[in-house]
Amino acid sequence: MADEDRDALDALEKEASEFVKDAEIDRIRKAFQLDAYAVLDLQPGVPESDIKLQYRKKSLLIHPDKTSNPAAPDAFDRLKKAQMTLLDEKARTHLDECIADARRLLIREHKYTLDSPELKTEEFKQEWRRKTVEVLIEEEARRRRQMKARMQEEGREKRKEEEEMEARKRKREEEKAWEETRETRIESWRDWQKGIKKSKEEGEKKKKKKMKVLG
Repeated sequence: MADEDRDALDALEKEASEFVKDAEIDRIRKAFQLDAYAVLDLQPGVPESDIKLQYRKKSLLIHPDKTSNPAAPDAFDRLKKAQMTLLDEKARTHLDECIADARRLLIREHKYTLDSPELKTEEFKQEWRRKTVEVLIEEEARRRRQMKARMQEEGREKRKEEEEMEARKRKREEEKAWEETRETRIESWRDWQKGIKKSKEEGEKKKKKKMKVLG
């Protein structure tokens, strides 16, 4: 093969490779983010080994260091997040339950049975995917409402705690001020007592003097 032909073939392969990378990046970014299976292009129920293998293949394909596509970092982050979700037992269980709920809802809506042939059609699978998106959106909305309510409750608890701390602080300051003025209060009381005693003594003297004059 001539050098010119080889160069042309290499150029075509490179172009084809970039096209595949761009297409995968576009697919990932268009996939519904709450559905980690959709992001990784996997079917629910696959073993963990398949999840790891799929992530490795796709991450090598779209890694920002391997392509000049400006959207590669975003797609790579979504891919990584999807893998982490599916490798987290609690998160994957929740996702699987949502997908199963979507299927049950469709069966109930259409009044199918578990043996209905419609469940195996491509049309049902497409409808199932759409229903899964609805269920996941509803679950995410519910989660956010719960988080908001929890944050509001925590805010109320925090304000209550701050008010109690402020009340304790005021009490300590009042007790300190009371203690610091203790000597002053004692002196004032002594002066008051002296004043009363002096007034009584003066009253007694006047009384005796008056009685002496009368006698």
